[in-house]
Amino acid sequence: MLEGLKNWIRKRVLKKNESGEPTGLLPLSKIRSAVVFIDVEDPSFDNCKIAVQNFFRERSIKGEIFFFDFRKLTEGERLITSITNTVLKKDLNWYGRPSQEKMDLMLAGEPDLFISLLPRNDFPIEYMAKCSRSPFKVGRRQLPGDIFDLVIIDPEDNPCQEDEAFARMIAMMEKIK
Repeated sequence: MLEGLKNWIRKRVLKKNESGEPTGLLPLSKIRSAVVFIDVEDPSFDNCKIAVQNFFRERSIKGEIFFFDFRKLTEGERLITSITNTVLKKDLNWYGRPSQEKMDLMLAGEPDLFISLLPRNDFPIEYMAKCSRSPFKVGRRQLPGDIFDLVIIDPEDNPCQEDEAFARMIAMMEKIK
């Protein structure tokens, strides 16, 4: 019963807050700002973060990196990312919606490009992707409603790590003219 209520509320909230802005493929030359979401539990997390930062720097893109970190930290263990740009379990409400503070941070830069490097599409990233007004959205798995304009799917027999998925995304985006 609770799961049914949770899903009903999620659908209503998504419908109410979803961006109505049209999206589509954009060439990298038109991208001035971007937001990228990385899962800190991925083994290639550090390499991916560096690759994203290099991508921003090489193309003069004003970029923000957000981290999803739902791990349960043990006593004495510390966050390895900035608390400001990290979405933690405690930043989600009871049905999974990210806090308004995290949403405002994501929306503040009005990014031209939204990239999700998360290998799964849980409700928090679905909510953020659907609420984003970015004209070009890229992900690893399509969301209900075909939210992503470009989807780079991992081979079924060999799931990619985030840094490899990011490299494949960039290679595809470079072909868009």
